[in-house]
Amino acid sequence: MKLKKVLCIGTAAVLSLALLAGCGGESKDSGESKKESKKIVVGASPSPHAEILKEVQPILEEKGYELEIKEYSDYVIPNTAVEEDEIDANYFQHITYMNNFNEERGTHLVSAGEIHYEPFGIYPGTTAKLEDLKDGDKIAVPNDTTNEARALLLLESQGIITLKDGAGLNATKKDIEENPHNVEIVELEAAQIPRVLSEVAFACMNGNYALDAGYTAEKDALVVEDASSDAVKAYVNVIAVKEGNENNDAVKALVEALKSDDVKTYIDKTYNGAVVVVE
Repeated sequence: MKLKKVLCIGTAAVLSLALLAGCGGESKDSGESKKESKKIVVGASPSPHAEILKEVQPILEEKGYELEIKEYSDYVIPNTAVEEDEIDANYFQHITYMNNFNEERGTHLVSAGEIHYEPFGIYPGTTAKLEDLKDGDKIAVPNDTTNEARALLLLESQGIITLKDGAGLNATKKDIEENPHNVEIVELEAAQIPRVLSEVAFACMNGNYALDAGYTAEKDALVVEDASSDAVKAYVNVIAVKEGNENNDAVKALVEALKSDDVKTYIDKTYNGAVVVVE
């Protein structure tokens, strides 16, 4: 009887310790999960997007969120990373590019908020002024569908080419109807264009890649898009997330922080018109 009593007491003690250990482990895991859920990972191009996000980090920290920024130098991987749930959101693209990306690749990206636009410009390469354009000169443009159209529309606004009626925001090189100077349109990945300025007469560049190369629309561009144009509205930069995540608390906090007065002031003072906040 004594032996059985000792065994029962020992067994009960072991079970109690196991239960306590189990509760302790559950509490720890629960705490880690809670901490993990307050973190948001956002993909961004180095400039200006990642720079702006760094200004957002302390604002989000005050709200209890940890913002991790992953930098990308292309226009594809940050979208596939969102689609595949590798990151929570990205901030690098305009809404028209995002919509076309969905259509072409079958992804499910949506805008969680419109943040800013970057005036698209024509920049000098080997030639300093547009009026010095010569027959047969080369002009570099981005090769992705939406940004190529944006470049061609800007060239048309300067009388360099004429596009077919209705080409609009879907224009490609094939839509050039008149080319009086017989210019050669050189299609390149947007990120590569700043590297070929010594090889082309002019280059049509996205604002972020111009900034990366040390240029600003205000100081260096020969001409930029009209701020009231349909093109600017179509190319507003957004926070992109996978469909269904746009109302996530962390995403909403991110968008709210990006639209704060502090961030607006930072953008206005830092980029001198190269990045324009959307009200």
